[in-house]
Amino acid sequence: MTLSTSAPPVPAVVRPAPVVELRDVTKSYAGGVHALRGVSLTVEAGELLAIVGPSGSGKSTMLHVIGTLDAPTAGTVRVAGYDVGRLSDAQLSALRSRHIGFVFQHFQLAAGRDAVDNVADGLLYAGVARKERRDRARAALERVRLGHRLDHRPAELSGGEKQRVAIARALAGEPDLLLADEPTGALDTASGEVVMELLHELNAAGTTVCVITHDNEIADSLPRRVRFRDGEIVSDFPAQQASPR
Repeated sequence: MTLSTSAPPVPAVVRPAPVVELRDVTKSYAGGVHALRGVSLTVEAGELLAIVGPSGSGKSTMLHVIGTLDAPTAGTVRVAGYDVGRLSDAQLSALRSRHIGFVFQHFQLAAGRDAVDNVADGLLYAGVARKERRDRARAALERVRLGHRLDHRPAELSGGEKQRVAIARALAGEPDLLLADEPTGALDTASGEVVMELLHELNAAGTTVCVITHDNEIADSLPRRVRFRDGEIVSDFPAQQASPR
């Protein structure tokens, strides 16, 4: 019997799909307003990046398109490997609940609900039982260092603590992608630094984090900066690939 001297075939390396992939995306409104002009962008799993630009540059529209809250006029948007243009409204809702977490500038917390309930309520539409919702809410609040504020309502929390509750609410759904819209915009400098430190920690633990901001100092503190002007990407530095998780 003769043994083959040829090497066995090397199996192909299968890379995970990008968390976000936009190709030639435009968004236009009545009156000839073009919020996005042929934007292409890829975000790999595990990245930490800023989408930065002045007011009216198109970055907020990008947030809504990436978060599947708004549909583009033209072009292709893929999130977690799904072509969102091919999904029904119910499927889009399911995609958001399973893959995307949102953090907004003004927290959007219910005034009459304590921290646990505010976080747990974010799982209402994910089909999670009440006890599990509350267990996951407590765990998320512990993760953002608010274990001592579980029964406090928003009026009893500082601005930085409210934002951390909002981050915990986003994290409770275990999203692939966290979209943070001006997360320090309503905070003092010290509280803003705590929130940014937390976003860095979450990214280091494996969450893909995209920060939408007009603040160049915040943008420059992140590994990747995608700069917008007049609905277009004018720079993407450095356009690096993150290692698969």
